[in-house]
Amino acid sequence: MKLTVTLGVLSSLLAGSSAFVVAPQQHRMLPLASSVAADQAPPLSPLTLWGERISDIRKLHQEMRQKELPEFAPELSAVKDLGLQREDVEAQLQYVKDHAMEIKTMMQKHGAVIFRDFDLMKTQDGFQQFYSALGMKVCLDPLHSVSARPTVDGKKNSPVYEAVNKESRKNFFIGMHNEFVGTRAPRAAAFVCFKAAETGGEFLVADGRRLFRDLDADLVEELYNRQIRYSVMELPFFGWIDNLPGPLQNVAMGVTKGLVTAAINAKVDFDVDLLWGEGGYDNTKMLQARAPSQPPIVIHPVTQDPTWFCNVHSHSSKLRKDREAIYGAERFEDGASQINKSDMFYGDDGELTDEQLKQIDEVTMKNVKFVKMTEGDVVLLDNYKTMHGRNVFDGTRKHGVAWFEGWEGEEEMKKTLVGSEQTKSAASKNLFFADVAN
Repeated sequence: MKLTVTLGVLSSLLAGSSAFVVAPQQHRMLPLASSVAADQAPPLSPLTLWGERISDIRKLHQEMRQKELPEFAPELSAVKDLGLQREDVEAQLQYVKDHAMEIKTMMQKHGAVIFRDFDLMKTQDGFQQFYSALGMKVCLDPLHSVSARPTVDGKKNSPVYEAVNKESRKNFFIGMHNEFVGTRAPRAAAFVCFKAAETGGEFLVADGRRLFRDLDADLVEELYNRQIRYSVMELPFFGWIDNLPGPLQNVAMGVTKGLVTAAINAKVDFDVDLLWGEGGYDNTKMLQARAPSQPPIVIHPVTQDPTWFCNVHSHSSKLRKDREAIYGAERFEDGASQINKSDMFYGDDGELTDEQLKQIDEVTMKNVKFVKMTEGDVVLLDNYKTMHGRNVFDGTRKHGVAWFEGWEGEEEMKKTLVGSEQTKSAASKNLFFADVAN
């Protein structure tokens, strides 16, 4: 009876959990956000592009430390930089259309672009016109399968989602992360401010290239070789097993683990391992769901830059507890929130040391840029190069986000940017050999 009730509770909670995605489905590619009918859902978030394994991560890390990186996340003001009037939304939209490829190239080169003083994006309709004019190909939120993230206008197939504005999460500092769930990751995103919080609530961005560069070489090598594994869910519903007679406990644990594993793996498109443990203030018996191991560093799919693509900062239980000491404890208000507790491990299930986590935290925060957004401001970012997060806040905050599976001109951009980097590399080598010859 206990097991039946537990599985029933688990089923309902999984429907509201943000931890997993459904199995892959066939979908057609839509060229522009504007081509998606109001009653038609955009395509699924694309599969994560992990790329080929890096053969010598230490050598690549050394090379990155010698490389001059471009400015990260420059600002583009409609008034100061473009000479447009704040209220002239037609001129702003025309500028975006006329310079779409330049803007997307800026995003690729600099990781993100911060748009200021654009009245165009003060409304959801204007925001959607903005990214449609850019040629961004909208996709569903990676969490869509579990309906975990509400949309700004409350409509089922709306492409603009709430960006963690709940009053109950205002004292929760959202650590730096790339957006990916299981096997799916959007290529890019646009975060918009419809109403700024009275205090705090800054949108945070950090350059993954600089994180990779600034971490200690030994730590980079160990992290890459051992890889990283997420604990994506904790199920604290099994204290009743401890009340069974001794001989029956192992049997109940085996049966329970098998049934729960089948229930979860039927919902997700990657294999999940369940491990028994204890949690909470009373050490209640729980099952912890861990995703497959993955590399913390990837080669960017367009520019070929090595970049940190790993959510240790946001998902580490230790780092979250350290932040609780500053901002206050997390407020878990429902069952779904209670199971959405994450943690990080090495790919072999070993634990990162406190010193390693401290270094990751310090290097991450050193590279964080706090962006105080006002109504109409937008941050367009490359999800593989740029991590994002959110500061604590007071008051009412209304920010939204749209996710993109890609953009028009992406293949052309690959040829241009990669060719440019190869030319620079060749020129640098020629200068080196010329110096040697002299």
